Amino acid sequence: MTRAGGILFGGHGHTFRFAGHAGHAGPPPRPGTLPPPPPDRLPDGFAVELAATTHRSRDGHLMLGGSPPRLLRLGAAAVGLLEDGGFVVTDDASAALARRLLDAGLVHPRPPLSPVHDTTVAIPIRDRADQLDALLTALRADPSTSTLPVLVVDDGSQDPDALARVARRHGARLLAHPRNLGPAAARNTALCEAETAYVAFCDSDVIPEPGWLAALLAHFGDPAVALAAPRIVALPPAAPRALDRYEQVRSPLDMGSREGPVVPVSMLSYVPSATIVVRRSAVGAGFAPGMRVGEDVDLCMRLHESGWRLRYVPSARVAHRHRTDLRGWLAQRAGYGTGAADLALRHPGRVPPLYAAPWSLAACALLLRGRPAPTATALALTALTAVKVARRMPDADHPVRAGTLLSLAALRGTAEQLLRCATRHHWPIAVAAAAVSRRARYALATAAVAEGLADHYRSRTSLGPLTHTAIRRLDDLAYGWGVWQGALRRRTAAPLLPRLALPARGSAAKRPWEPRPLTPTSHQPATATVETW
Repeated sequence: MTRAGGILFGGHGHTFRFAGHAGHAGPPPRPGTLPPPPPDRLPDGFAVELAATTHRSRDGHLMLGGSPPRLLRLGAAAVGLLEDGGFVVTDDASAALARRLLDAGLVHPRPPLSPVHDTTVAIPIRDRADQLDALLTALRADPSTSTLPVLVVDDGSQDPDALARVARRHGARLLAHPRNLGPAAARNTALCEAETAYVAFCDSDVIPEPGWLAALLAHFGDPAVALAAPRIVALPPAAPRALDRYEQVRSPLDMGSREGPVVPVSMLSYVPSATIVVRRSAVGAGFAPGMRVGEDVDLCMRLHESGWRLRYVPSARVAHRHRTDLRGWLAQRAGYGTGAADLALRHPGRVPPLYAAPWSLAACALLLRGRPAPTATALALTALTAVKVARRMPDADHPVRAGTLLSLAALRGTAEQLLRCATRHHWPIAVAAAAVSRRARYALATAAVAEGLADHYRSRTSLGPLTHTAIRRLDDLAYGWGVWQGALRRRTAAPLLPRLALPARGSAAKRPWEPRPLTPTSHQPATATVETW
């Protein structure tokens, strides 16, 4: 072995022991601004297809969809390209249209699959030698990943020899931290050592399904894509209990079955780092090493702010061993909540507990009064918004109907967010109010039960409605407690403050990859934007 910069290097299958990171006596400095994507346009042959949730007028000139929802008005050439529900990039004009539609979430990329190549698999781990063995066995059994280089980063294990034996048996290189530095630092260590164009990060408690990596790498045919993520699903237990069945439908790692771009303050605002693939040249120094929680959300936001695109690809699936012992499960949920304060300080306004238009908040507040005059005023506000939206789309098939439906959806979305705030982020305030007010007690109890039953219906879980509702309330209580812990520790109210959805101004209005919505649904803003292409 040779020594360089306080790091021990060894050959294939041997241990690399890090005093910190290359060239440093300890953890690397906090990552700063990431490099922007190259100016390259989408390549010829790149195909896109209309999203199933995109609505078009009969003549094809008006399109509504995406998250947040926005309205695009298309010219004759664009309508012709989309006549069959998608098109292939052939020139600068079609490349520009495809880019705008992709950023809006109105179309999805349909890249061709190619052989897996130029990729390193990186596995941060602390102990869990049995889980590492299962993961490496799955990687070596999949023909597409069987020969890929694998870096295992031992982040201060109590039994490092056990990990070394497993890594050696599967032909993986082992890098070791002498003390625990956290998953972000461990991933960064692998990132420093990787020599390939792409790095696939896999946590030790996942088992990828065959073909997962090819589906993700295909999206890097877009030169502006920095990160692609699969769907994280539950690894079926032998004898599922109540928490197992809840996690199968409400795991915070499972972003659902709907593909799309990853955009802050939208329905798909981040992807978890349990398994992600990154373009090495895009992520700079990598994750923020000082963050033990929320480092994946932070990376997504920094990439987005630098102009990179991020894709969620649920057709690629990775199974995860969910934590389902009650004490550990509650601690995990609370731990997730503690990260909200750091994220809110690093990215102001990007992780609000509530994001809604002023008119919809006012309407909900009036409806909560439960009296004829406030209710009439709320309906008048909604009707006025419907008229404004309808005027923005006079060429729609049914402008008044469209404006009415969108405004009602906005009102419902804001009401759902208020319910979630009362039972999740702001439950200590709600409980304090309930302690002194009979009306607040009734409202809180109604919200807790109604939201749980509605979520039970949406999730289609095998759990009974009352059991699902009870576990969901425990989920929210633990997460909210973590949010308050983090806020008190950082001495900030930032993760608890709502954000009003106002029209984008200045430089933010000029960023084509920013959310520029028409009207809000749950967790979506309410400024109106009509674009012409």
